[in-house]
Amino acid sequence: MMGCITRAICAAVAISPLAVSAQETPHFDPTPALSCLAGAPDFVAQQACIGVAAEACMASNEMGYTTVGMGYCFDQELVFWDARLNAAYGPLMQREKAMDAEMTQLGATVPSLAEALRGMQRAWIPYRDATCDYERAQWGNGTGGGPATLACLMDLTGRQALELERRLNDGQ
Repeated sequence: MMGCITRAICAAVAISPLAVSAQETPHFDPTPALSCLAGAPDFVAQQACIGVAAEACMASNEMGYTTVGMGYCFDQELVFWDARLNAAYGPLMQREKAMDAEMTQLGATVPSLAEALRGMQRAWIPYRDATCDYERAQWGNGTGGGPATLACLMDLTGRQALELERRLNDGQ
């Protein structure tokens, strides 16, 4: 699902990890986000965990707060949240399809949960992209636009991942 979201974002991201040597690259570790999530008592508190791993990554070396370092760290946490989003979406879709089949077997004429989930996710993707394109536009042609876009993508993807996880866990 993640792939390259827009050409502009892909261009910004493609440069950042390659522009610094392995010695200069900040170290990304998802542990701060995982620890935060483990200690979060509810959905609202979980949302505050988005960005903590990127922040720790930026603090891990002096390159972390450069445009390149920020881009790298935000991108790495974005990959983390995108993996969680996909890990929740698949089982949630399977569960909704099973519920749809059960409702059909009972003769119920109710809206399809699987179709509604698919529609929600398909509508969310252009919303996320447009929101983050707008964020990038705030920076004009400035170099901060790349990291700002990645931070936006990370935040919105994290929020959607948590929402899908919440829905998946509510049904168990």
